[in-house]
Amino acid sequence: MGQIICAGLGPGDPDLISVRADRAIRGARHVAFFRKPGRQGQARRIVTGMLAPDAHEYPMEYPVTTEIPFDSPAYNDLLAAFYDDWAARLRDLAATDDVVVLCEGDPFFYGSFMHLYVRLRDVVDMQVIPGIPGMAGCWNASGTPITWGDDVLTVLMGTLPEPDLRRHIAGTDALVVMKTGRNLPKVRRALAATGRLEDAWLIERGTMPGQRIARLAEVADADCPYFAIVMVHGRGRRPMVLPQVAE
Repeated sequence: MGQIICAGLGPGDPDLISVRADRAIRGARHVAFFRKPGRQGQARRIVTGMLAPDAHEYPMEYPVTTEIPFDSPAYNDLLAAFYDDWAARLRDLAATDDVVVLCEGDPFFYGSFMHLYVRLRDVVDMQVIPGIPGMAGCWNASGTPITWGDDVLTVLMGTLPEPDLRRHIAGTDALVVMKTGRNLPKVRRALAATGRLEDAWLIERGTMPGQRIARLAEVADADCPYFAIVMVHGRGRRPMVLPQVAE
């Protein structure tokens, strides 16, 4: 019986894939990855040139992405059936051979693979290879530390209701907002209401070709892809005391 191996790919630059994930990907005979219908898929793009010539590829195409509200019953039903179907397919493949599933960022940090993992962990031998989270690639791309001293960092989804966004933003020092896109107007209003808009940055395609870093106040609402990240850097609530080094 084979294994299902999820390889975390990091923030997007292939040079930031771990040695272990690189080894698993290059040696894989079966490779599965998520994508939108008609697209190559971000995970597949990252591993361009890495797959063995005889590797079998399995694009797992989402039945729905942003066409209907993510919290509607129809959305949940479609995605649940999609994950059930692919969990069964991967289980059957792993009955005779290893299967590598590609996952951008880190598989256990808001990754789609988690939905397969909870369905398969008790029936298939599984291995999860960590990856650098996408937000870490973005704050490094910004050239500014995200936290100082005892700053509190909060990670939010742009899909949250606006009152929840305002409450969390008001109570934190440093901030990352994921899944922006059509949620950007709501995120912008919440930042403005809490006095943080002028400190906010939009980072698109961090560490990848076409990377863009811009002040959020200068970005139009329609000029924001779904997977861009909004970021507010911390300033340090207390001065940092550096440890003394004995001479």
